[in-house]
Amino acid sequence: MKFEVIATKRDVQGTGASRRLRHAGKVPGIVYGAGKDAVAIEMDHNDVLLQLRKEAFHSSVLTLNVGGDKEPVLLRDVQVHPFKRQVLHIDFLRVDKTHKIHIKVPLHFLNGENAPGVKLQGGVLSHVITEVEVICLADKLPEYLEVDLSDLAAGHSVHLSQVKLPAGVECAALQRGEDPTVATILGVRGEAEAEAAPAAPAAPAEGA
Repeated sequence: MKFEVIATKRDVQGTGASRRLRHAGKVPGIVYGAGKDAVAIEMDHNDVLLQLRKEAFHSSVLTLNVGGDKEPVLLRDVQVHPFKRQVLHIDFLRVDKTHKIHIKVPLHFLNGENAPGVKLQGGVLSHVITEVEVICLADKLPEYLEVDLSDLAAGHSVHLSQVKLPAGVECAALQRGEDPTVATILGVRGEAEAEAAPAAPAAPAEGA
């Protein structure tokens, strides 16, 4: 999926200027990296809010269009209001297509309801982690990684090393020698409930 962010340069910076921008329905931001000077920008708030709702927007190489000048960027940081539906600030990082990037991508879990451990054994599926950091060139960046759970039995787990990676994509955790659990099926529901139930009080001894 391709995304284009329309922006314009902003000359006035500071807390007061940013507040005025937000009141005018704009989002202040900045783009930096790739050996170039940082540039302060502003974007339409509603356009940005709609794009942020799309999962792929957070893990894709975006096209930033600043006054007609386009360049590839990654979404690096988003600041949002603690309780309003308002984006306060956005940071973009320029992408050098000749250098590998480090970015987190989501995991999509497939066939969980049909896994033997759930469907036949009554186990409880747990998604232990929902995103992983990958290393790749910009044109190899996947929107997500798929985790197939169709053969997973109760009491068993899927580890990161078992997740199929597209060509040219590596996982940072595996490079560090780590192999975290991605998903697991915990026991059987009836057994889990029995273990969680409080023990019945012991019968009083005769003559007590």
